[in-house]
Amino acid sequence: MAWPGGRAYLGPLGYYKYFGFLLENLGVENAADVAPALPIGISFFTFQALSYLIDLSGRRIAVQRDPFRLALYISMFPQLIAGPIVRYSEVETALTERKTTRSDTAIGFERFVLGLSKKTLIADPLGLVADQIFAIPAGGLSPETAWLGALAYSLQLFFDFSAYSDMAIGLGRVMGFRFPENFNYPYISRSITEFWRRWHMTLSRWFRDYVYIPLGGKRHGSGRTYLNLSIVFVLTGFWHGAAWNFVFWGAYHGAFLVLERLGLGRILSRLPVALRHVYLLLVVILGWIPFRADGMQQTLDFWGAMLLGQRGSQADIFPLDRFFDAYIAVILGLAMLFCIPVGHWLRWHLVERLPARAAGAVLSAGMLTLFAVAVVSAGAASYSPFIYFRF
Repeated sequence: MAWPGGRAYLGPLGYYKYFGFLLENLGVENAADVAPALPIGISFFTFQALSYLIDLSGRRIAVQRDPFRLALYISMFPQLIAGPIVRYSEVETALTERKTTRSDTAIGFERFVLGLSKKTLIADPLGLVADQIFAIPAGGLSPETAWLGALAYSLQLFFDFSAYSDMAIGLGRVMGFRFPENFNYPYISRSITEFWRRWHMTLSRWFRDYVYIPLGGKRHGSGRTYLNLSIVFVLTGFWHGAAWNFVFWGAYHGAFLVLERLGLGRILSRLPVALRHVYLLLVVILGWIPFRADGMQQTLDFWGAMLLGQRGSQADIFPLDRFFDAYIAVILGLAMLFCIPVGHWLRWHLVERLPARAAGAVLSAGMLTLFAVAVVSAGAASYSPFIYFRF
């Protein structure tokens, strides 16, 4: 797996993102104070630049001799901070022959508004619930509160990250760029294998093309395939954050992918669709706990409450109704509803069947109203950055 010139990009990533983690595991006191500040979005623009070098060395693309156009590709602001991860080949033509149309502007604005609305109207309220529950001290968890926190965070993460992707894709479209899709309703999946074809698709493809396939993919027998999958997902976890719980999260998903290839997938295929959805949601929701938790002990506390019904000695101090009310119930309901392609159904049945002029007027009025509500909501809310900024 040769990455010519890759050290020039991986070096800064390793220093800024993982140097503090290394010091901490070497037992250095005050490692967090010594570690450098993490540049925003470094994982994303590093992988984007690496893909250019690797594709160039493999002669899949031609060298970009204009330094300004190359800089534009690497530092393109709409998706620079949190993706999607764009390959050079996907925007090569637009860098030199970009055109914008009224249709592109309208489509881009609509996509941006949908993303902004997902962020401010769904992700942020659920994030407040998740933050409060994950801040409960040891011994304060009850099973019902733990499940609410896990569900709120699972939905927050999806709507937060997919919202940023929608906004980036929309802004890019306004400026004449066609960025790749990053999410395809991952929570409707029926297996972990399918989930990773729908979740953060540009990252999955990046690891597939630049790590999994160079390692040998599935060309050298089952054992080597399982090893390659495990390596890729441990690296995926470590890419997300410099902490052992992220490594565990990656290994957790890799283990289920291997199990599905070993035979669990065949068993699942014989089950009713509803049971396959339940399996997927249980595995994914439980898996988000180490992704969000402060460490493995908090992960075990949540799993104990969720799976074994363990109730902390101080659980009565943090009752469910302290975090759950009618407003949160509505937000949870909307979030679960929009995890399925209901938006496409509504658009087809309520808008597209109208005469063209009426459909355009209805859609424009709807988008402007949604934009106004989202802006007001954002202005009234406390500071709430996108989750994936820290990756």
